[in-house]
Amino acid sequence: MSEIQMPRLSDTMEEGVISTWVKNVGDKVASGDVLVEIETDKAVMEYEAYEDGYLVKQSVSEGETVPIGAVIGVIGDSPDAVPEDSGDSGSEPEAKPEPAEEEQGGKAEEIQEAAEGTEEAEGSEESAPASGDEAARPRTSPLARRLAREYGLDINRIQGSGPKGRIVRADIEAAREKGSSAEETAPAARAKEEAKPSAERAASAPAFDDGRASEELKVSNVRKVIARRLTESKQTVPHFYLRRTIDAEALKAFRAQINEQLSSTGVKVSFNDLIVKASATALKLHPAVNTSWVDDKLLQHHRVNVGVAVAVDAGLVVPVLHDTDKATLSEISTRTRELAGKARDGKLKPQEMSGGTFSVSNLGMFGVDSFSAVINPPEAAILAVGAMRQEPVVVDGEVVVRNRISLELSVDHRAVDGAVGAAFLKDLAEILEEPMRIIL
Repeated sequence: MSEIQMPRLSDTMEEGVISTWVKNVGDKVASGDVLVEIETDKAVMEYEAYEDGYLVKQSVSEGETVPIGAVIGVIGDSPDAVPEDSGDSGSEPEAKPEPAEEEQGGKAEEIQEAAEGTEEAEGSEESAPASGDEAARPRTSPLARRLAREYGLDINRIQGSGPKGRIVRADIEAAREKGSSAEETAPAARAKEEAKPSAERAASAPAFDDGRASEELKVSNVRKVIARRLTESKQTVPHFYLRRTIDAEALKAFRAQINEQLSSTGVKVSFNDLIVKASATALKLHPAVNTSWVDDKLLQHHRVNVGVAVAVDAGLVVPVLHDTDKATLSEISTRTRELAGKARDGKLKPQEMSGGTFSVSNLGMFGVDSFSAVINPPEAAILAVGAMRQEPVVVDGEVVVRNRISLELSVDHRAVDGAVGAAFLKDLAEILEEPMRIIL
């Protein structure tokens, strides 16, 4: 009998959500079978079994969040095997914590709080509450109850964000920040509020209906992590931006020529494929851009792995084309479409989203002229590509209409100096304006 633990499915993953159990309790499992679909910080991924047997326990229900390493299920030798009680989510059961543990906030509470899913464990005081007042008590963890007491909060007035409305530590901290104890819980505080002058009370009263008819939407784990990582990127990475507009006449003709040659294969090269390949070529010429600044260390990457931003329903994911510099245009085209399809279906594997050394984000298909992209740490740069547009330009002393594309390079100033980034963008622009250099 062996435990199934929440795996690390991406380099930035800290916890996962059980999206769907593909196998039910009692089902036969063979090595390689998909057991469960897990929502990570980047996508919904399939997790396969590594041994034969039977799924005899699902320790975590669908929709629940648990940290990496927590037990999510058990595989046994027979469908009738009875697993030993492992505390379900890899932590101590919440049932009846010792007073000393509850007051001291022991390690078991911290693990249990992170698991956010053990209220259904056997023997839990909250899994089958009695009738009356006890039945009306909200689902909480010992740590949440202790913190509520310390902060003077009425836990019955706090809305839980965990599975099945369970109140977790984050809810207590949020209530404390909002000053819930002053407005919702403590009678003394309410009396103090009532003693204020009427004008002061009016200023602190809840806002009137603003007429926006707002509705709070469910936020996916992917969206939460995107928000967190982009905020961290802007706060911790010193960005600078370099802009250049290229003449795309030769690039347009080159693409038409390539696609004519590939017509019998069914492969069609896009402008983005050409830009991805040109970026890889420029990175080989400027290895100083193919770096990362991590923990006060500068890492030089000897492989060129270009990530391609793909918009999905849950947000934005960046599948990675490994060894892009060594791939042909047809290989880049085929692989990009395959990865984009898997991204939209939520079927990307961890290795298909990790190891990037540079990224390309193209919004040209939406008619966007130009934009500034946020760096995807720990990469040192990202290229933003705008739409191809016809513009009047001066050529040999005459005004003519030419197809042009705006490029903007966002650069991590800790890893790359301005002159280095400018030299990279200069060569990239020249490669795109003389596209035969892409394949030479």
